[in-house]
Amino acid sequence: MLPVRLLRWLRPGPAVRCVAGRRLHKRASLQKVAALPPKKMRSLLYPFSELETYLDRSVDRTQFQLFHPSLEDMMEAEKLFHSSPSHKIDYHISAERMDHAPALKQPEVCFIGRSNVGKSSLIKALFSLTPEVEVRVSKTPGHTKKMNFFRVGKAFTIVDMPGYGHRAPKDFVDMVEPYLYTRKNLVRTFLLVDGSVGLQKADLIALEMCEEIRCPYVIVVTKIDKCGSGVLLTNLLNLQDVVKTQTTSCFPQPFLISSLHFWGVYLLRCFIAHVTGSIRLKDTSQS
Repeated sequence: MLPVRLLRWLRPGPAVRCVAGRRLHKRASLQKVAALPPKKMRSLLYPFSELETYLDRSVDRTQFQLFHPSLEDMMEAEKLFHSSPSHKIDYHISAERMDHAPALKQPEVCFIGRSNVGKSSLIKALFSLTPEVEVRVSKTPGHTKKMNFFRVGKAFTIVDMPGYGHRAPKDFVDMVEPYLYTRKNLVRTFLLVDGSVGLQKADLIALEMCEEIRCPYVIVVTKIDKCGSGVLLTNLLNLQDVVKTQTTSCFPQPFLISSLHFWGVYLLRCFIAHVTGSIRLKDTSQS
């Protein structure tokens, strides 16, 4: 049962149809989610809850729920993804080399992953409350050829990196590795893995690279709407086994995402705000 004050805050007001001529996604904000039935709302905020019922009792669920902020915390984080005159969210610049990268002081997070894993779609979903920020999404793998920097006011920067694997830029390694090794304000790397196919060879290589760098990173499982619960759970448990046995710098909890249906987007927004020091959470877990 949600506290009355949260229900009042979340109660949908007049619909915001567009910003700068572009329509907002119907689930871009928690205000819209509040109108849904409680079970549906929970699955959007905490996607793992939908899979939990299929797990055997012997499976440890702790690692899937380490970061479990309250609804109030997620509402606070969401404010950072609203653009305003005093808090401007915008595409800043693209860079092909580290010497072209902007000298920004605010904390930074970057997204890397295999071509066509859904990086740009995820970043577009994160910025869906500010649709005037143009995040190019293409059906063609390897569309992102440069490091694209997006500033979220003075709070933090999000960097969309080129994809690796199929149709990756020829100079991918020369572009990405120096950034990961030398970027001093990089506080977290998000490694995206396609939940419908699980870890691929290229993903394991990227994971090894993140381990060598020893900069904290997180695995984000994308496209969870593209497969059944059985396939997703199998891939997820295999992934968790790799994280448990082969990593030391990876956050134990994977973040489950559907950019199409917005499952997990609110939770990821909150985690980004948390690791960049932009908000102080009242509670980060169920315990």
